[in-house]
Amino acid sequence: MTAGKIICAGLGPGDPDLMSLRSYRTIQGARHVAYFRKAGRKGQARTLVADLLPAGVVEHAMEYPVTTEIPFSDPEYNRLLSEFYDQWANTLAEMAQTEEVVVLCEGDPFLYGSFMHLYTRLQERCPVEVIPGITGMSGCWTASGQPITWGDDVLTVAMATLSEDELARRAADTDALVVMKIGRNLPKLRRALERAGRSEDAWLIERGTMPGETVQRLSEISGPVPYFSIVLIHGQGRRP
Repeated sequence: MTAGKIICAGLGPGDPDLMSLRSYRTIQGARHVAYFRKAGRKGQARTLVADLLPAGVVEHAMEYPVTTEIPFSDPEYNRLLSEFYDQWANTLAEMAQTEEVVVLCEGDPFLYGSFMHLYTRLQERCPVEVIPGITGMSGCWTASGQPITWGDDVLTVAMATLSEDELARRAADTDALVVMKIGRNLPKLRRALERAGRSEDAWLIERGTMPGETVQRLSEISGPVPYFSIVLIHGQGRRP
């Protein structure tokens, strides 16, 4: 029996040209490809590799049982996701007994990537390789046309799902700021940035590095924004 393994390929921030050569080659040689997606959707990761998959590859769509339908703080949310990751870890571990399975992951797998939940369940059960990728946030701050940090600037990364008080504290106590998972959390984030005195410095990037990319001052935004938008505040530290 030939032993297989799991390879997680980081896909980068969204532009296929920003994928690493290692991920590119791995995907082109894949026999089995697994990827996360919302039920009824094609999935962003699958869309990014549409022109790379070899003929005859077997696809395994891992469909989340829940995304934003119930709050993250609801115990039911954690229960459903835990069962989902347990089930797919079992499936992948069994496949890895004889096959090499490539798992797609947007951005970098070890930076808030969903694959981390599989990794912790798989690493003692079968060989697992992780290919790093350019992060979504670095794609967004490059799209903004401004360096995110200078000199000794401290960079803080926060989720907009945090409480307003926590967001305000983090924003006031850092030089440069990245806030992820915006969506319906935008009103709360606006209030937090105003309390921290940082609202006029904030930029919102939608679909960074992808078709339809937009870069706007947060103060000029009205109406809803996508969940996977990113808000940036650039550091102003020691400049040459």
